[in-house]
Amino acid sequence: MKVGFIGTGVMGTGIINNLLQAGESVTVFNRTRAHAEPVLANGATWAATPAALIAQVDIVFTMVGFPQDVEALYLGTDGLLAHAQPGQILVDMTTSRPSLAQQIGETAALKGVAVLDAPVSGGDIGAKKGTLTVMVGGATQTLSQVTPLLQHFSQTINHFGGFGAGQHAKMANQIMVAGTMTGLTEAFAYAQATGLDLHQILTTLQGGAAANFSLATYGPRILKGDYTPGFFAKHFLKDLRIVLDEAARLYLTLPGTTAAEQLYATLVDKQGLGSQGTQALIKFWWDN
Repeated sequence: MKVGFIGTGVMGTGIINNLLQAGESVTVFNRTRAHAEPVLANGATWAATPAALIAQVDIVFTMVGFPQDVEALYLGTDGLLAHAQPGQILVDMTTSRPSLAQQIGETAALKGVAVLDAPVSGGDIGAKKGTLTVMVGGATQTLSQVTPLLQHFSQTINHFGGFGAGQHAKMANQIMVAGTMTGLTEAFAYAQATGLDLHQILTTLQGGAAANFSLATYGPRILKGDYTPGFFAKHFLKDLRIVLDEAARLYLTLPGTTAAEQLYATLVDKQGLGSQGTQALIKFWWDN
């Protein structure tokens, strides 16, 4: 199966490299070619446009930034569905709006094109190591066809239902991550204010009930002053806003997630740190 991949950011690069290492033929497109150079150097082939890419492959994976990017890429006048042929498969791994995933799936079905929404969790480390968790919405038959490829870069694949169900699962994931990221940064802020050794605090918390992915992954980066993005703060803010929009539609109040969204809004919109990693949230306290 010839593979296409659109989006060679932090996550996409790790995923593509795993596909290449598994021996898959991968053609890539990215709006900025320079960002694709690392995977091109590893054996990927370049396509000048999404239309040129989809003409060469059987399946296209996409991982772009925002729902508006997904909408343009799939539903635009020169988008993927304008050029897709019956029997091709499209898999969107962007964290996006569930309603958009449903729209894409239904539009694709009219053309005989199979679609999955398959956002992932595990950060840049999971993408590099091939240990991501995939949350899938769409047809079981389509997932069966795609599973051998997903296994090259993931350790867990969970099917939740029809179009949009994978995105809803990712929203639940991001709610949990919001809690662990605010917990991590507030714990460090408190420990510093009370004069505790932060390296000792990190080791201690990792050994008890407070242990979690955010602490293990981003705690050491904070202590090194490393704010490079394993996941962009601006993208996480986008995710939290999707969560809260969906919650409002369901008449569901999420006060913890609301507080996290307000903190990340300060970081991104007021402090201009959206291109740093989510761990830069600590600057809300340390810079003040």
